[in-house]
Amino acid sequence: MARANRGILYVDEVNLLDDHLVDVLLDSAASGWNTVEREGISIRHPARFVLVGSGNPEEGELRPQLLDRFGMSVEVRTVRDPEQRVQVVEQRSEFDADPQGFLSQHQAEQDALQAKLVAAQELLPKVTLDYDTRVQISQVCSDLDIDGLRGDLVANRAVKALTALEGRTEATVEDLQRVITLCLRHRLRKDPLESVDSGSKVMKTFCAVFGLAEPSEQTGQQTIALTNGRR
Repeated sequence: MARANRGILYVDEVNLLDDHLVDVLLDSAASGWNTVEREGISIRHPARFVLVGSGNPEEGELRPQLLDRFGMSVEVRTVRDPEQRVQVVEQRSEFDADPQGFLSQHQAEQDALQAKLVAAQELLPKVTLDYDTRVQISQVCSDLDIDGLRGDLVANRAVKALTALEGRTEATVEDLQRVITLCLRHRLRKDPLESVDSGSKVMKTFCAVFGLAEPSEQTGQQTIALTNGRR
């Protein structure tokens, strides 16, 4: 966590973490500091990071306290298209054969993405989201009976971030529709025997509050697949 300070901390199989490690992550996420107490050692260091985790919900549930710390949740599905699967396999083989050459081949794309992110960070303070839309976001969270205000905060931040990433300064309802499921689906109250909701409940409530027609199931799946999430 010291190395991840002011950076990204990625946790694989985050739902299988031991309880004491979950407690450490929760304390650090809340305070921005990590304290290490061992025999003869007492260290306290800053630990402010973007937390990214992955895992299979079928292998074990994530503790609600930690799950709430993730701003956005993305459902990742296995690629079904044969041509895309072949492309993934071939690119992996190219990387294994010549890692540096593969990285060099895609460096221009990486530089362009980095420049786009930097531009979005500079534009973000200028992005606006009108008051009525903010009220409706909170109405969606209230109707879904979501605990706390993190859902409201993340949804407001996410729609502004998406708008800035696309080089605009005025967030729209259409922008919000693209991110609202990612911000709220993992915050829903659910039966202990149920898995994480697919997002249909969030989208149904969103459309009801904003007076929109519900998208087809296929459209909803595409939105999940194409939208990136962050804490």
